[in-house]
Amino acid sequence: MTDYEAAILDVDGTIVRGGTLIPGADQGIRALESAGCDRLLVSNNPTTGTDHYGDRLEPHGISVDPTRILTSATLSASYLANTHPDEAVYLVGSDALESILTTAGITVTTDPDDADVVLGSFDKSFSFGTLWESLQALENGTPFYGTDPDVTIPVDGGSMPGSGSILAAMEAVAGREPDAILGKPSAVAAETALERLESDPRRTLVVGDRLDTDIVLGNRAGMTTAAVLTGVTDRADIEEATGDLAPDHVLESLGDVESLL
Repeated sequence: MTDYEAAILDVDGTIVRGGTLIPGADQGIRALESAGCDRLLVSNNPTTGTDHYGDRLEPHGISVDPTRILTSATLSASYLANTHPDEAVYLVGSDALESILTTAGITVTTDPDDADVVLGSFDKSFSFGTLWESLQALENGTPFYGTDPDVTIPVDGGSMPGSGSILAAMEAVAGREPDAILGKPSAVAAETALERLESDPRRTLVVGDRLDTDIVLGNRAGMTTAAVLTGVTDRADIEEATGDLAPDHVLESLGDVESLL
């Protein structure tokens, strides 16, 4: 009988890396299922909605209900729709994120002068012109949010720049940090995940590869945390980690999660 009623699982760097299933990840998910743990995938990927990971994991024999997936894109869309209804959002981000926002009923503007809110995120087309326009949009104290703080994203063969690198540039020119980050490790993400799972944080396990997002999210919310070594974090990082960055457990991979159950 496990102590946990639910588990929050990161995706990139924990279950998959790029298009490749991380060895043992499927066994880990099955172990959680066998132990009776409800599972929720929570990703800081700001370019995907709930259907993406189901389609991505299905070929690997992992079936995921779309209601059991949260991404920083869907978290951002839900938050902005609730807190800034009928306000125009100036987006520095992908076409995919724009589609997710508009589907949630959010008005997205490309004119910085019309911005009521600014949302910064991963954007492969980010340029000097984009940065200049974002500076204009952020003038006069316009509310400023970020989808996620991930500076890099694990991909096949290495890493690529993520939302955090773009937000850093926007922060530099605006002279201020975002008012809130809406994906992991925010309270918004933690509260939404626990509500979706209907679980007690004291009986919820968080497993992920990033100390500054996955582990911090769990520790701040009173959950048990386990870092895996299949993504961006290695043992040297863990040995240096203190406070909310320090995981309760360290696993070689998600496949070893059964040892905690």
